[in-house]
Amino acid sequence: MRIHAIQTGTVAIKERQRQGVGHGLRRRMNTLLDKTWTEPLPIYAWVIEHPEGIIVVDTGETARVAEPGYFPWWHPYYKLNVRAWVRPEEEIGPQLQALGIQSSDVRWLVMTHLHTDHAGGLHHFPKVEILVSRAEYQQAVGMAGLIRGYLPNRWPTWFAPHLIDFAPEPFGSFSSSYPLTQSGDVVLVPTKGHTAGHLSVIVNDGSESTFLAGDTSYTQQLLLDGVVDGVSESDEVAIQTIQCIQKYLHSVPTIYLPSHDPEAVTRLKNHAVASWDSTMISMTNEK
Repeated sequence: MRIHAIQTGTVAIKERQRQGVGHGLRRRMNTLLDKTWTEPLPIYAWVIEHPEGIIVVDTGETARVAEPGYFPWWHPYYKLNVRAWVRPEEEIGPQLQALGIQSSDVRWLVMTHLHTDHAGGLHHFPKVEILVSRAEYQQAVGMAGLIRGYLPNRWPTWFAPHLIDFAPEPFGSFSSSYPLTQSGDVVLVPTKGHTAGHLSVIVNDGSESTFLAGDTSYTQQLLLDGVVDGVSESDEVAIQTIQCIQKYLHSVPTIYLPSHDPEAVTRLKNHAVASWDSTMISMTNEK
């Protein structure tokens, strides 16, 4: 198997979204009112060349974010907390073609979650089986989804994903899972926290795993430090997921790849597995 990183532009968010401060509603308000922007962060999607077919994980963002009115003017998050830069040639469709891959060549598109910086390129995959967790889709649809920060009004009219439910089949430290490939070497696991139905993709290739993490954390170091982001609805749920991932990384040599980590591609190229050196895994969030 071979995994490619596709960077679909950059996004800047508030620093307290990347590293939350406080708990519960206070933590989310601290994020909303934060004045400090991050540097422009990459927006990664991933391509897995697999013997059973090409698998794409997330679609990245669309260049339409530059259009006036693309983001809802009334939504405080889009008004105060996000800036995105995507050129048309940076969208996932043209970049797949540069790799010699047509969208019709893709067997599965797996969505870690449906925030716009992960779902903005859905329109490039009109004839592909798209997998989304049922919990994620239910949170994202309609006006309620729009209020939560999703943009269901920007999804293609044909968007009708295959909604998956996780079976109570343990996989590593995860109590439930969803095997994607018949060979069992690509597995979806629930990683709720950043969103209520967030999932991640684990690729097992010989003696190591690659963990396509979506937004379970914004960097590897924040995951190792046990830090919850500033937008997760429940710190407790997010911490439980972080601890579960920590246990997995501690037990299996794993390349951990969040979608906005500037160091992710370097780790992928160098097969650099997560390591705590001589320190113990942090099982509490001190924020």
